[in-house]
Amino acid sequence: MQTQLKVIKEDGSVEEYLHTKVIGTISNALGEIDQADICVAEQLAEVVTYFLYHRQSRRSVTSNEVFSIIKAVLTATSYEDAAIVLSEHHFERKLKRSRIEVVSIDIQELADAELLAGAEQSGGRCRWDKSRIVEDLVTKYSLCQQTARMIASMVEEKIFSMGITLVPASLIKQLVLGDAAAVLRAQRQLQTI
Repeated sequence: MQTQLKVIKEDGSVEEYLHTKVIGTISNALGEIDQADICVAEQLAEVVTYFLYHRQSRRSVTSNEVFSIIKAVLTATSYEDAAIVLSEHHFERKLKRSRIEVVSIDIQELADAELLAGAEQSGGRCRWDKSRIVEDLVTKYSLCQQTARMIASMVEEKIFSMGITLVPASLIKQLVLGDAAAVLRAQRQLQTI
């Protein structure tokens, strides 16, 4: 019996390897080049998973290694355009993350918004890091790591889509609470089925 492969994320956290995430990643990349085919995505994901589980009996892999293997499989199977799109998407997200800063401001009224406008020169700023959301949800609210990562990813997508580079901490809190409520509601509904 094989033990579950662990993935070491860029932020240092560890989660279980999910074959379905690889299918989703490949499927999205194929869709971006107008060659969406879930059967092909599943077959290519099988290659990635097989390779990861049958290499030198290692039980962990970095997320960057998984990413590189997915790109190699796409390139080796005549889906090089999908590998390129995947790389561009990856670097675009890294660039967005590097440009976003969180400002320790609780915006409740217009005067607070003026503080945000002057935050360019003030302290109390830090780089965007969705792993902080995960850590808070796990330690303060006892959510499982996987649920916390899902919520943090949902919040990150909203922040990215807003196109802002200075994000008030109060906005992040509201987004986390809203997305956490939606995820927990969905989990409860699934349990009643």
